[in-house]
Amino acid sequence: MFGHIVETRRKKTLADFRKMKEDGVPLSWITAYDYPLAQCAEAAGVDMILVGDSGGMTQLGYATTNPVTMDEMIVLAKAVRRGAPNTFIVGDMPQGSYEISVEEAVRNALRFIKEAGCDAIKCEGGIRVIDKVEAMVKAGIAVIGHLGLTPQSTVSFGGYKVQGKTPEGFKAIVEDALALQNGGVFCLLLEAMPTEPAGKLRDILHIPVYGIGAGKDVDGQLIIIHDLLGFYDAFRPYFAKCFVPTSIAGYLQHLAGNTNLPALGRKERSDGIGYLVVDVIKAYIQAVTFKKFPNAEYSYKMKEEELTILTSCEAWTRGYREF
Repeated sequence: MFGHIVETRRKKTLADFRKMKEDGVPLSWITAYDYPLAQCAEAAGVDMILVGDSGGMTQLGYATTNPVTMDEMIVLAKAVRRGAPNTFIVGDMPQGSYEISVEEAVRNALRFIKEAGCDAIKCEGGIRVIDKVEAMVKAGIAVIGHLGLTPQSTVSFGGYKVQGKTPEGFKAIVEDALALQNGGVFCLLLEAMPTEPAGKLRDILHIPVYGIGAGKDVDGQLIIIHDLLGFYDAFRPYFAKCFVPTSIAGYLQHLAGNTNLPALGRKERSDGIGYLVVDVIKAYIQAVTFKKFPNAEYSYKMKEEELTILTSCEAWTRGYREF
């Protein structure tokens, strides 16, 4: 694949994800929204791919994720499945696809499974959508929860703000997380949280807890591929690192070591962006595996007085058993 030797891997399962948490092995996952980037992600060896509604912004040009429709998500997910046939793929339920009723939630979640070949779905929210989550799980669908900053509901948060820093905010996330765990989600994604409260949630829950901008003390990391590649100019989140500078020297060496570039392109397809993208994703996976990403530069911080207040609050000290 683009000049890289690719071994056909067994697709990971929910049992694999649980075992990785037990063994302390960080999981690496990434978004992808089309066939070529899905090919690159699988060639690099990611554990999981999310077909995120963020594709509405990075691929379709919307200002937010809110306008994205189920039909658009199905088209994106189908392309990703064709590009990554041996990778665990998650379809992201767009706004309006699951909030209206239990029946709508199950129907739309099943579209990801039946039409696009996804292995699981992800939806935002906790207690407010728990009846939908439980119904999807009962329908035999693997579900991922999403708490912290939930982009579909940013208006109610007052914009894109870091979550879980206050006792009130942390308590609400704990209660939502426990409801989701009891409702049957197989893992939880935390977005835009400082390292300490995200790590505490990871310790509270039995299921794997992954982060996108939630620090280093979770069970794995997610990043949007366009941020990884520096390929989206509207904005880049504080926690997102572009890994192109990490890989560009090796890419230039690869080109310099091949005098016949036309032949390199015709035979291996390794004279262009595809080769570089695979290397960039590999660098990200390695950084996550060896717990070098995210470091402090790409993690939200708390002031000492904020952390003292948070770690002294009831939700922190009592733990999950008393909720």
